[in-house]
Amino acid sequence: MEFSLLGPIAVTTGSGELSLGPAKRRSVLALLLLQPNTTVPLEQLIDSLWEEEPPEHARTVVQGHVSRLRATLAEGGAEAYGIELTTHGSAYLLRLPEELIDAHRFGELVALARPEAAPADAVPLLREALGLWRGPALTGTVTSPPFAAAAHALEERRLTAVEALGRAHGALGEHEQAAAILYSAAVNHPLREGLIAGLMRALFRTGRQSDALEWFHRTRRLLNEELGVDPGERLREAYEEILRAEAAGAGRQPSRPADATRGAGDGPAGAPSFHVKHGQGGRVPLQGGAEAGDAVEAPAGERPTAGGTSGARGGTEGGSAAGDGSGRTGAAPRLLPRPPARFLAREEQLAALTEALTDRTTGESPLAVVAGPAGVGKTACAVQWAHLHADAFPDGQLFADLRGFGEGDEAAPAEILRDFLLALGTPQERVPGSAQAASALFRSLVADRRLLVVLDNARSSAQVRPLLPGGLHCATVVTSRSRLDGLVATDCARPVGLQALGHEEGAALLGAMLGPERVAEDPAAARELVDLCDGLPLALRAAAAQLTARPRWRLARLAAALRDERRRLALLSAEDTGMAAALRMSVARLSADDARLLSALATSADGHLNASVAAALAGYDPERTQDGLDRLAEMHLVDEEATDVYTISTLTQLFARDERGEGGEGGKGRRSGAGEESGERG
Repeated sequence: MEFSLLGPIAVTTGSGELSLGPAKRRSVLALLLLQPNTTVPLEQLIDSLWEEEPPEHARTVVQGHVSRLRATLAEGGAEAYGIELTTHGSAYLLRLPEELIDAHRFGELVALARPEAAPADAVPLLREALGLWRGPALTGTVTSPPFAAAAHALEERRLTAVEALGRAHGALGEHEQAAAILYSAAVNHPLREGLIAGLMRALFRTGRQSDALEWFHRTRRLLNEELGVDPGERLREAYEEILRAEAAGAGRQPSRPADATRGAGDGPAGAPSFHVKHGQGGRVPLQGGAEAGDAVEAPAGERPTAGGTSGARGGTEGGSAAGDGSGRTGAAPRLLPRPPARFLAREEQLAALTEALTDRTTGESPLAVVAGPAGVGKTACAVQWAHLHADAFPDGQLFADLRGFGEGDEAAPAEILRDFLLALGTPQERVPGSAQAASALFRSLVADRRLLVVLDNARSSAQVRPLLPGGLHCATVVTSRSRLDGLVATDCARPVGLQALGHEEGAALLGAMLGPERVAEDPAAARELVDLCDGLPLALRAAAAQLTARPRWRLARLAAALRDERRRLALLSAEDTGMAAALRMSVARLSADDARLLSALATSADGHLNASVAAALAGYDPERTQDGLDRLAEMHLVDEEATDVYTISTLTQLFARDERGEGGEGGKGRRSGAGEESGERG
């Protein structure tokens, strides 16, 4: 006879699973199993079974459940296993060998494992322990605080075992296995910093630096948005280790093959692949095969060139060998996110970026600003261009999310400069504390380098200026929902605007996401979906996610659902990204006056209006209205099609109405940075 707590509550015998009855009876058994061979007072059982005030007959109900459990266990042959459920006054005792309880066996196996001291022995022990889990702990019990707390405690023990298994695989050099194990747990527990730190190290040690850094920035955003805190020591240490190791020439350490005594099937079935396409520059392995987290620096004269592992660029301009006094200490940093998936169209904008960022005739460091509304794909366009032209910047590519439009505070320039300087090989103790000094050091270090800087999601020109390199061979791409007119005025930034996709481009994106055959079945519905999504790539990708999750749906069925304006924004969301969240981030940065003006504009029947109509709707005077319209246009929340002709998109109208309380569920979307992990972040 075996008792299961690590999943659905169950009792199994040689002839099958016993029928335990309703949730309260299962809960009584669970509480007795959580305290085996210990008397459990009747009052504790009552308090655990009823979240509200228990009924007058609660004692009788519990006694009845205990009586039925006793009979069920007896029918299953409990006596032969030394199992007895007895009454002791106003308490109950379940006497049994504790090894019959899966949670007890789990604890014993985990206690035997020593992932650092004996990793080869720890791996099978921890795998056996985790194999006892059949789902969320205490499934089938009542949803009261005592059971929630007990389930949480068991889940914490499981996650601790997952982290230990990741460390054991890492100690064996099996970083691919460590990453696969930690990945699924990290997805389900995105705020568990120790887990994320372990995953970051495992990803980095398999050469996936972009993925590792993405996890840090994603977790930092979530901690700020959900808890209002900064990353803790473990997460910061992992991040800094990666930056120092990369700057010191650290990189891919090939995973050692698993011990021959372990079968090839030991890894989890269907473990995800984390392959990331990087720029053309290669990676440099750690000297002497040291672990990536050790941040080992190669001896002077043995370090790789700044351009990558081959040394082919060692003698080129901006690509001299590290250790030559220029402040270079190893491989060029390659901090770009992965290339955007299914990136289509935007040829005109990519060509404009090429023209702006490769122009060497001005005698200035080229600077371009990619601007457009939320969800239009600014980040995707900038990152796509950066990957296509990585070869032109052999001394590295830097990337930073400035968090200009997010629920937390925007990134301080000093914070970004610190990350850049660490990535460029500056020892931590030499990073200046002030933004002004750090900016000066940054410009000095990169003055003679061929370096690309991508500054994503900027809020203002003032936030960007300290981060701009000064070298003539450096180039900078900034993305923002604001036009950043200040950068255009003072720094000669070249604006590159992004607009919504047309019918043909939008349908092509749906085809790339869903397969061309599915779109070809109903081209009229595809065109309607593009219209309902305002031609925004983020919305179209969310719509494609809905259809991917429902393979039997035709495009027309989703189009019909999206016609319901009360549901449209909710349907155009996919887990941690969506249009409601994207628009919320933009509106959150407005002044109270401008937010009220936007809400007034949302009541326009067709979304077309002039300043006079806007003033009437808002109840503002003409001057105040015109100033507000100018600011909304700068933020791409309205579009000035012609002189005194303004339009507001349908999705923006729906969001603004929902914020006023006039709409349905869409505006109440989950709190998250809009598309922060999407290739079409706006």
